[in-house]
Amino acid sequence: MAKLSGPMLPPQSGGAAKQAVVLLHGYGADGSDLISLGHHWGQLLPDALFVSPNAPSPAAGNPFGFQWFALQVDRIAGRIEGAKQAAPVLVEFLEDLWRQSGLAAADTYLVGFSQGAMMALHVGTVLPGPLRGIVAFSGAFVPADSFPAGDKPPVALIHGELDQVVDPQLSLEAADTLAAAGYDVTLHISRGVAHGIAPDGLDFATAFLLAQSN
Repeated sequence: MAKLSGPMLPPQSGGAAKQAVVLLHGYGADGSDLISLGHHWGQLLPDALFVSPNAPSPAAGNPFGFQWFALQVDRIAGRIEGAKQAAPVLVEFLEDLWRQSGLAAADTYLVGFSQGAMMALHVGTVLPGPLRGIVAFSGAFVPADSFPAGDKPPVALIHGELDQVVDPQLSLEAADTLAAAGYDVTLHISRGVAHGIAPDGLDFATAFLLAQSN
């Protein structure tokens, strides 16, 4: 099984980590793409360790980027099968992180963008321990076979209104599915925004993280 690794930022407090924020990048990017969120949130969460692993395999047609799973002509089927195959690698990474840091699921946020958001939701909703929270930018919910199962972490969904890469309707559907299963889920649509993280969406995610950190 592949081992994930990527950029990491230690707590700005200079002390031992009391929280972990795991950042999962989108298709064709790498861990450095989202580690900037650690710089943005580091002062607000000074005891948090930020880690942004590269996805497990090189992206097709992009030798400098990585993918959690390959893009298929049938996007729905590709997401279902791809997320299922990539999930064990991410779970092993999280378990290694917790073992090495002394932290636990309850101290951990999963934050993902696009394909990384799909992985955050897929894995984060069926872990045996309750995560502190899940933030999914521009993603979709691909339920694991065991969903709904176990604890239900709070979830923030954020999507650009004009996204032509991942349909924003998928976040609306995710919100309905998660709410129906008993999750505390909030949804923010960034008006006039395509496939990316806009300032208002980032502010929404920041407020969510701070609300869960208290």
